[in-house]
Amino acid sequence: MISVVAHGADGTQAEAGIVGPEGMTGITLLNGVDASPHTALVQVPCRALRIEADVLRGVLAESRPLHDYLLRYAQAFAVQLAQAGLCNAHFTIEQRLARWLLMCHDRADREDLPLTHEMLSLMLGVRRAGVTTGLRVLELTGALKTRRGGVDIRDRTALLEIAGASYGVPELEYTRILGIP
Repeated sequence: MISVVAHGADGTQAEAGIVGPEGMTGITLLNGVDASPHTALVQVPCRALRIEADVLRGVLAESRPLHDYLLRYAQAFAVQLAQAGLCNAHFTIEQRLARWLLMCHDRADREDLPLTHEMLSLMLGVRRAGVTTGLRVLELTGALKTRRGGVDIRDRTALLEIAGASYGVPELEYTRILGIP
C-alpha cells in the first residue's frame, strides 16, 4: 500500500490518497505531465512493478485498452481525493481514522498493519496525540488492537460502523468503473 503525500509551501504534509494493487502512482504521466509536487510513500511493504516513464509513455501509445483502463483508474482515484477533502472537513478524527484503516485494509489484504502513531498522524494531517486518542477510542470498541509499531484489525464491521458515511463512495467507484470488488 502506497500513500500519495501532498506538501504545502511551508513544508506541511498530509496524505492525499492511497494506492494499492488496483492502481498506480505517476498518474501525471497519463496527462502528459512529467512531474508531480506529491511524493509516494510505501506504508505496507508489498511487491510492486516499476516502469520507467518513457517506457510507460510508449506502452500507452501502443495500447489503447491499457491507456483507457489507467484513465478510468485516475477518475476513481480523483473521487478518492475529493472524498478525503470532504472527510477532513466534516468528520471526526475517529471516523477519519476508521476510514483510513479500512482503506488500508482493503489494499493490504492483511489484518496486522505495520503503522506507527507518527505515520498515522502524517496520513491524517493531525497531531500525534489526536491519533493516540482516536486509536484508544477504536480499541475500546473492539474494532482493533494497537501494539508497538502496528495496528491489528479485529472487527471490520465495527470499523465500518464508526467510519459511517466517510467510507464507501470511492470504493463504489472503484467497483463501478474498474470492476474491483
